[in-house]
Amino acid sequence: MKKSVLTRYRTMAYVTGVLLVLLCLGMIGKYALDLSGADGFTKVVSIAHGWLYIVYLVFAFQLGSQAKFPVGRQVWVLLAGTVPTAAFFVERKVSREVEPLVAAGGEPAVAEA
Repeated sequence: MKKSVLTRYRTMAYVTGVLLVLLCLGMIGKYALDLSGADGFTKVVSIAHGWLYIVYLVFAFQLGSQAKFPVGRQVWVLLAGTVPTAAFFVERKVSREVEPLVAAGGEPAVAEA
């Protein structure tokens, strides 16, 4: 596996995670605090998060396919961009598991459950 696959996934995990946290803060500002500029902010951030989440899905699927993740783990990684802050924790765990594959430049011997 190439290092660029892991780098793309990690970058998009952080971008998606930050945008989702910003979106949640914007929604709190819009609905709970009734802030004046929150409406436009949430509109822009939600559109950006939506489009960039699609890019995240592509890169996460590529990573999971090359690392030969089981279906359950693959779905877990793909859905991490929909739960605030989950992308950060999942990215760290997945990166630690995949880094030996990147260093070895090979395929996993056996896919773990």
